[in-house]
Amino acid sequence: MKFLIIGPSWVGDMVMSQSLYTTLKQQHPNATIDVLAPAWCKPILERMPEVNRAIEMPLGHGDFNFLGRRELGRSLRSEHYDHAYVLPNSAKSALIPWFANIATRTGWKGEMRYGLLNDLRPNKKAFQYMVERYVALAYPKNKMTGSSALGGLANLPRPMLRVDSDLQQAAMSKFSLTSNRPIVGLCPGAEFGPAKKWPERHYAAVAEALCQQGHQIWLFGSAKDLDSCNNIKKLVSDDLQTQVHVLAGQTSLVEAIDLLGACHTVVSNDSGLMHVAAAVGCRVVAIYGSTSPKYTPPLAENVAMVHTDIECRPCFKRECPLTHLDCLNKLMPQQVLDAIKGLAVSPTTNADTSASGES
Repeated sequence: MKFLIIGPSWVGDMVMSQSLYTTLKQQHPNATIDVLAPAWCKPILERMPEVNRAIEMPLGHGDFNFLGRRELGRSLRSEHYDHAYVLPNSAKSALIPWFANIATRTGWKGEMRYGLLNDLRPNKKAFQYMVERYVALAYPKNKMTGSSALGGLANLPRPMLRVDSDLQQAAMSKFSLTSNRPIVGLCPGAEFGPAKKWPERHYAAVAEALCQQGHQIWLFGSAKDLDSCNNIKKLVSDDLQTQVHVLAGQTSLVEAIDLLGACHTVVSNDSGLMHVAAAVGCRVVAIYGSTSPKYTPPLAENVAMVHTDIECRPCFKRECPLTHLDCLNKLMPQQVLDAIKGLAVSPTTNADTSASGES
């Protein structure tokens, strides 16, 4: 069997999609899996042993470009794929496998995809978690009636990104990093918007406490997060700042994957790096504001998910519609520190902890 996957365009979704590839390999051990995705996804896909080839999507995210999609689809006909899985929900994402003349084209009912997909799945909302929606596509439609058909989240294959120890050491040397102190990663950014971003002062309080306990802090993120990470470092006491290293905007994605793999614990907003940290085997403390762990939890062995229980969350908005952002402001640093401590004491136990809006 030869599969073509039309991959998602977000870091976290791409990481979670590995569970589908693993499932396909379990069903078809000799299958070839190629993934069509944006160029920035290549470092992630190269760390997935199930993926044969990452094919660069030459069209920009959101760019319809009918003629470009037709040309790309026709160029893939020579690959003779047996089956395509279309993970995004848009009609344009289903055009390429249709033009490629792939016999079976599977995906969820979405934006007017009748005909473009000939194995159309009717109700993705019957599956609670995003990763379930990906994995369910690997099974016949008549067997996939809802989450119970998959046997629960714990029975699904977890994403596992390979860490390259040689490249990890090279990255540590490049950024003058050492492992002389236990490493905790902090990921204070979120592409989705400010309603996912725990306040800088709270991250700084966690960094301060961990540095006092003898840890070092590595701050991860994109170039957009550089100012935020620098602000967090500045809020840490002067005598502890040598233990805080700002990596945001400095690393490539592949370097971030390997350096996250050197952290024993990562504290992160609900973001793509949260899913990367989970997939490289870190203990993860995941912070939820406007979103919910009941949809995209980190798929790691040792996880604590922290959030407040105020009435207005989760609203799934990019910005707080009430302007107070209490779902994050009232989530206190001590709760995150307690979650880190809890993971250290009971590393095999997942936890979902919450604080009332009055905390």
